[in-house]
Amino acid sequence: MKNSTPSKQRLDQLLTSLGYASRNESKKLIASGHVTVEGKQVKKSDFKAFHHDVQFNGEPLDPLQGIVILMNKPVGLVCSHDDGEGQLVYDLLPTRWRNRDPKISTIGRLDKETSGLLLLTDDGQLLHRLTSPKYHVPKLYEVTLDRPLKGNEAEIFSAGSLMLNGEKTACLPAKLSIIDETHVTLEITEGRYHQVRRMFAAVGNHVTALHRTRIGNLTLGDLKVGEYRLLSLDELLTVSL
Repeated sequence: MKNSTPSKQRLDQLLTSLGYASRNESKKLIASGHVTVEGKQVKKSDFKAFHHDVQFNGEPLDPLQGIVILMNKPVGLVCSHDDGEGQLVYDLLPTRWRNRDPKISTIGRLDKETSGLLLLTDDGQLLHRLTSPKYHVPKLYEVTLDRPLKGNEAEIFSAGSLMLNGEKTACLPAKLSIIDETHVTLEITEGRYHQVRRMFAAVGNHVTALHRTRIGNLTLGDLKVGEYRLLSLDELLTVSL
């Protein structure tokens, strides 16, 4: 999350950086009276103002760089900017958010067949912090298995000695909680490629459904599948710790 001292910016630069329109389109929108500053209509695109004083069509502007979005990702969407891979998670967002500069990206990834809590941001520092191996942010998953548990999985996962195929270091200890013989929750503090699926494969099972419910202290709350919301300031402070 950015903490830099705010400064005045040109109105056309503000609209463009926040994805409302291209530079030329922004100038036309401003000249047409769509923008007010401190409640007064301004039609000069080079007029400079503080972000918090500007409104577009009577509404406050979206936040500056440092926006963080919490999404309940559906199955079938891809965490990629390459639309050749299929429908993207970014397709769920408003057009202006997709056009922001810097670009919004996912904080880590959920594979196409995994649903649940996904964070997105245009804050490069926060993205690095939450995806860096140095920061062990806990993540909780609901897991549906193809076969009943053998009974020793919790002990194996918590030992911190499980080796995944192709890896040179063991997984950090993970907490398995049993709901029934084919339904569990698993809390991990790493973000290895397809980690949860590979952990169960390593103990002779197969994940048929995977849903992330929590990252750190953040949960989905009342968000329905495909819905999203901006994090509040208090939530941002929690994420940024």
